[in-house]
Amino acid sequence: MLKFHDLSVSYNGIQALRQVSLDVAKGQMFALIGSNGAGKSTLLNAASGIVPATHGQVILEGVSIEGWPAHQRARAGLIQVPEGRRVIAPLSVAENLELGKQAAGERGSGQRELDHVFDLFPVLAQRRKQLSGTLSGGQQQMLAIGRALMGRPKVLLLDEPSLGLAPVVVQEVFKALARLNSAGLTVLLVEQNARLALQTADVAAVLEQGRMVRRGAAAELAEDPAIADHYLGRGAASA
Repeated sequence: MLKFHDLSVSYNGIQALRQVSLDVAKGQMFALIGSNGAGKSTLLNAASGIVPATHGQVILEGVSIEGWPAHQRARAGLIQVPEGRRVIAPLSVAENLELGKQAAGERGSGQRELDHVFDLFPVLAQRRKQLSGTLSGGQQQMLAIGRALMGRPKVLLLDEPSLGLAPVVVQEVFKALARLNSAGLTVLLVEQNARLALQTADVAAVLEQGRMVRRGAAAELAEDPAIADHYLGRGAASA
């Protein structure tokens, strides 16, 4: 579904990604873990066209989309939920969701997608007229995901969905993501909470200093002593 081939990205002379290659299969939940500054968010931003690659390719459904602008990638089905949610605060919940429809372009979206979002996150239906800037952090994260779903994504790119949320809300959000994935949606997840990411994903990769250093089944990586020690806390593999 989504492939990165030999991808490199530089910011102001600093190389953020170094020849990263990985494949995300259709219907897969793929997690990226790593330390702060490892290049995880940069990979998502390069996929969605927010930052340009300096080398390599992003390939969606067998077609190279390198050079495509962000809106064209979104219309092709590659849609990102950004870190920090970034809902449009002066607009209502309903208006934010309406804007999300534009990402679909000619593929269209409408009542069916809206019903799906409200079924997934009932609180958004209850608060559809409320200004999004007055929602709680968890509700804003739900709205950001719902807005992306209105664009009918083929691949959903999620950047730190648990950031700043209470544990009970994190569990609710991740249950919704698991439900979406079970229904067949391909998900590429960047998540600082490595334990949660590895529990949720099918496959995972570890980025360090812009390079992919490990890749494999998420359950196997969670049991790897080195990864458990570095990312999950000592003793996590045997806990």
